[in-house]
This record gives sequence, structure tokens and C-alpha cells, in this order.
Amino acid sequence: MRTRTFALAAGAVVLAGVAGMALAPRLGGASDAFADCRDGQVAGGDIGGPFTLVDGTGRTVTDRDVITAPSIVYFGFASCADVCPLDNARNAQAVDLLAERGVEATPVFISVDPERDTPEVVDSYAQAFHPRMVGLTGDAEQVAEAARAYRVYYARQDGDPEYYQMDHSTFSYLVLPEAGFVDFVGRDATPEDVADKLECFARAAA
Repeated sequence: MRTRTFALAAGAVVLAGVAGMALAPRLGGASDAFADCRDGQVAGGDIGGPFTLVDGTGRTVTDRDVITAPSIVYFGFASCADVCPLDNARNAQAVDLLAERGVEATPVFISVDPERDTPEVVDSYAQAFHPRMVGLTGDAEQVAEAARAYRVYYARQDGDPEYYQMDHSTFSYLVLPEAGFVDFVGRDATPEDVADKLECFARAAA
């Protein structure tokens, strides 16, 4: 249970920091086309941005290759026993709800455990949740760069060198192809909550 408890605690710390900073300054203020989609005004610096990772086929891809539709981006690891499966399943359900509403969306899983999560591993993991889910990994620096862009905390726990766990923050990031990051949701959000929020952003951007 340590992974789950720590992940939730880390997520709360990150959220507290994010709440005091700007989440999307290019979209902030009176001209924010997405203001009606947010629960409250957020102001400060940037979250999200360019990344270069490796997909399930072993191909090097960038954010422009991956974020081609409204997307739900989640950072975790394939060996995660409790937090990640629930969050990824929730995001997959949200994508199906969006499809019923005529909104095509992509769930994205980015591994923070590049040592064990090879392209084959992340591909199999992602496909187990949804046929549209994109699994991404990379070398240690590529993963670190992507995590820094999204202000994701992660750290390897001490212990067994093969069966170790990873602590990590647990937000899901809502990203649009042209606008980039627009908002995030926490673990308490339901599939309907995620679908409603991303649908709002997607239609506002259309």
C-alpha cells in the first residue's frame, strides 16, 4: 500500500504547488476561450510541452506525433499494482464515453520506469486498457524531460532491484493538439467527469 499512499500524498503536494502557479498562461485572462470549461481561474506558468519518447513499435515519436486528437495523458508504470490500473481504466472509460458523444479522444500512458518498461511492455500494457491507448517509454533522460514538462514527480523506491516500486504523482492531463495542456483531473474524478471536461475543451477549440 506504500505506493498508493505515497502517490496520493505526492499528488496532493504537486496540486498544491500547481494551484499557486499558472497552468496555461497563453490561455488565461479575459481572452481565455476555455474559461467556461474550468472549475476556477488558474494563473501562473506552463505545464506540458514538447517531448520525445518511444512508442510501442520502438519508433521515436514527439508530442506532435502523439497528440493528434484531444488526449488524456497519464504518467505511471506497468508494474504498478493499484493506482495506475484504476486511473488508466477510468481514462479508457472516459474515451469510450466521448466516442458516444462524437468526440474522438486518445488515452496516453507514459512510463516513468524506463528500466523495465520497454516498448513491448508499454504497448501490451496500453492495449490491455484500450485499443486507442498509446503507450510511451524512452531512455532515462527522455522520460525525465517529459516528466519535467508536465511537472510530474516520480522516484524509485529502495528495495528489491527487480521487483521495486515507483512513487509518482497521479494526475491525468487534458491536452489538445493545437492548444497543448488545458487542465488536469485528480484521482477522484469519475469517467463522466473526465469526459465532460475534455468534451468541453474539445468543442470550445473547434
